[in-house]
Amino acid sequence: MMSTPTEQPAIIRTERGLTISGTRISIYDVIDFLKAQYPPLLIRDKFNLTNAQIEAALSYIEVNQVQVEAEYAEVLQTRQEIRQYWEDRNRQRFAKIAAMPRKLEHSALWAKLEEQKARRIAQQQ
Repeated sequence: MMSTPTEQPAIIRTERGLTISGTRISIYDVIDFLKAQYPPLLIRDKFNLTNAQIEAALSYIEVNQVQVEAEYAEVLQTRQEIRQYWEDRNRQRFAKIAAMPRKLEHSALWAKLEEQKARRIAQQQ
């Protein structure tokens, strides 16, 4: 009986988008570093990928450039929307926290923080 090789696809589509098989690294993560002009070997090391995995990712990006670029643009838009949501939410929460009265037992700590803040501002000028 002959066995047929069961070659697993190198790039698969998951709920997170196009992903390098066997990892949680998306093609979009690799593109981020390519756009920042990182060399492929540094990207490979950054994500702890094998040579075959990084080559498969780069090859897939090159062969499917139009589709991948369109999806990457969508990913960037979604990232920006999520970031904006959390910045707005945190801004409201931090404003609420800042408006809360300070506890008397923490007054020494607040004084120390204010001193450090004043020093930092003076150094920047």
